[in-house]
Amino acid sequence: MAFFDKGDVRIHYEEAGSGFPLLIIPGGGLNSAISFVTEKGPFNAMEVFSNEYRCITMDLRNASGGESSGPLEVERPWDAYADDQLGLMDHLGIRDFLVMGFCIGGPFIWNLLQRAPSRIVAAVLAQPSGFRPEMPDLFFDNNMAGWGPDLCARRPEISISMVEAFLTRMYRARADFVFTATRDFVRDCKTPVLILPDDIPAHPYAVAMESALLAPNSQVSLYPWKEPKERLPLVLRHIRTFLLAHRPAAVPG
Repeated sequence: MAFFDKGDVRIHYEEAGSGFPLLIIPGGGLNSAISFVTEKGPFNAMEVFSNEYRCITMDLRNASGGESSGPLEVERPWDAYADDQLGLMDHLGIRDFLVMGFCIGGPFIWNLLQRAPSRIVAAVLAQPSGFRPEMPDLFFDNNMAGWGPDLCARRPEISISMVEAFLTRMYRARADFVFTATRDFVRDCKTPVLILPDDIPAHPYAVAMESALLAPNSQVSLYPWKEPKERLPLVLRHIRTFLLAHRPAAVPG
């Protein structure tokens, strides 16, 4: 196991392969952990891309089943996670990188593109999360029922009222679109993005496609892409072509 410590935050991360850095953000919502990438996701991105890239992934801070921990920053939930992601890359001596995110990785990527636009070369958003107006409390309710009680049981200093305030700030204060960015930001974002839509309650197809249509340097995969299984190699080829097209020729030393 590898760990990165910064103050009272401890991040568990793993690396595989060599080459230009590719940060891989697991899915799984607030229980986003490395096991989603290596065992539970639609494909094992660490395995698939480590022969071409220096792949880096991490457990989300305070995810159940993960090894990362830190304070619950009620006033800045999305930015606290971005601090961890950017802090890990700083710790590894990486300035510029590619990023691929699953599920909650979609909102995380849009936030990273606001926080560090000059560092992210290109981004792949796979089955990204987004806001459904017909299910406005989906993420709040799911996390109050699942993630929150487990966190409080593990961390007695965190109360359920703190969890409620954290989730309110995260999912209700900006209950629209991709949670972390406005449509105006996406419309003005010049970073190349590849979007792989999904369509389950937490991954609305409409939001994924609206993002793809707004972003000026976007591409979108075929849909559906996870099923039948025969489609997956085609999508992986699309991802490889996209990453290769935007990867700098020289790998930073």
